[in-house]
Amino acid sequence: MIQLRIESKGQGPREVAVARFPCRVGRGAANDVVLPHWRVGLCHAEFHRFDDGIRLLDQGAFGGTRVNGERVEEFGPLAEFDEIRIAGFSLRLVGEVDLRELDSQAPQVIEIDRPPAQPSSTLTALVSQTHPAIAATTASTSSNDLLLLEWQRRLHRGLIEAIDLRRYDVRQLSDHQLRTQVGTVLRDLLSSTHVPPASLNQDLLWQRVLDEAIGLGPLEPLLADPTITEIMVNAADAIWVERGGRLEQHAARFTDDDAIRAVIDRIVAPLGRRIDEASPMVDARLADGSRVNAIIPPLAVRGPALTIRRFSTRVLGTDDLLRLGSASEAMLEFLRVCVVSRRNLIVSGGTGSGKTTLLNVLSNLIPPGERLITIEDAAELRLAYPHLVTLEARPANLEGRGAITIRDLVRNALRMRPDRIIVGECRGGEALDMLQAMNTGHEGSLTTVHANTARDALSRLEMMVLMAGIDLPIAVVREQIASAIDLVVHQARGADGVRRIQSILEVTGNEAGRLQTQEIFRYVQRSPAGSDPRDPVGGHFEACDAVPQFYDALAQAGWDLKYEGFARAGTQCR
Repeated sequence: MIQLRIESKGQGPREVAVARFPCRVGRGAANDVVLPHWRVGLCHAEFHRFDDGIRLLDQGAFGGTRVNGERVEEFGPLAEFDEIRIAGFSLRLVGEVDLRELDSQAPQVIEIDRPPAQPSSTLTALVSQTHPAIAATTASTSSNDLLLLEWQRRLHRGLIEAIDLRRYDVRQLSDHQLRTQVGTVLRDLLSSTHVPPASLNQDLLWQRVLDEAIGLGPLEPLLADPTITEIMVNAADAIWVERGGRLEQHAARFTDDDAIRAVIDRIVAPLGRRIDEASPMVDARLADGSRVNAIIPPLAVRGPALTIRRFSTRVLGTDDLLRLGSASEAMLEFLRVCVVSRRNLIVSGGTGSGKTTLLNVLSNLIPPGERLITIEDAAELRLAYPHLVTLEARPANLEGRGAITIRDLVRNALRMRPDRIIVGECRGGEALDMLQAMNTGHEGSLTTVHANTARDALSRLEMMVLMAGIDLPIAVVREQIASAIDLVVHQARGADGVRRIQSILEVTGNEAGRLQTQEIFRYVQRSPAGSDPRDPVGGHFEACDAVPQFYDALAQAGWDLKYEGFARAGTQCR
């Protein structure tokens, strides 16, 4: 049962308790809540109860229904600080009524007599007068958070009314200048027409409203936290982050879905991309290189969803992988030899396994003096390399034209005199062009694919080649893979959150229509994950007593190679 507080000009406040849903509000006598005024529709609005709370639905009356000053068709879930305006009436949800305290024979709508409340300028005073049980908890952190969120909404609306941001040419203003000008207007609001209660931190309130108006809202402090590697916005009040490979829900929240949409637009607009009902998905990047994916209704049922994959501001090296426990010293030395000797590598793994980070580390091992061309959907690689060309795919425009795919860029890169081509990720037909590049004088190229194991990566590569639209026999496809790919490096995230190289697999050839492989290194898990809380993974890296076939050619060419790293513990290799 909900309890509504109704106020109107010239009349004292009254409260009604409603037990039946949907609860109809209008001037007609058949409504559950009657508002006698000619501007109120016969059935003006309805309250509905859902799993997430009470929602308000406008029934299309001429005067409309407003919540917190904005006209709505549907709004919810309602909170106690939301003000509903219907004609000259103000309605607020002031709490739940325990049915056990009411007579079972009572009518469905009960008028509750209460003396008129004194006028109040703050939400805290209003709640104190209308619901003592809530007033007793207003000092708690959760109540302060709700009060702060309500004042964010008020100030944001006031800021929009006080200043038209479109008057500024943001291309001519730095971020500091724009924040200074808008911040000045916001300070004036805080000291004049929108004075918050003394219990609220005004500096925090000012910063949050400013971030939401011209920044990325509650994501700003998360993006400034170097320990956060991923930010996931599931809904306005459901923000999750990843720290150290583990997920946790964060207390930050948006004011509503429109605030999320505004942040998404600020991210994609400078990149010339768009997101709307006709194109409800988009990939983009932030200025620091972080990868962004956004999806909105009608595809996202609960509202806009936003995922930001962050990357370290510092370019990682092999020493960092060794320090983080991502690989052994022997594995990293072997990978260095592979990159310098121009072996073709594929980095495989699942989502969030660290493929791009590992690809970045391997790419930075390339000796200077070569010409590199990187090709990505959204530019993420951070290469400290002098002779580099970075290419980025482009989606279609509003008319569905102008799309430039990764496959188009791979073909164009072959005309740019590359020594090596690095494709951020192969997802489709571009795999065929990549194999052809590796087989036609561009040895030492690298790419990534999604796969569960190193062996599965080769199967996926076969499937992606077939997606190129060229009718090739599978035997020919496997022959191309065997001649082009030298190594598959598989990466995975463990139960302890650490991203490790799980396997390094060499492609040795193609016999009887089957790809032949041998494992060079692997990560061995001693016990089931989570069986020992002190050591949730309990594993180690080991060699597999196998020397790569191409080492013979390198040795004949005069390379000084170390073979002891390929021997399993307790054995000798060469």
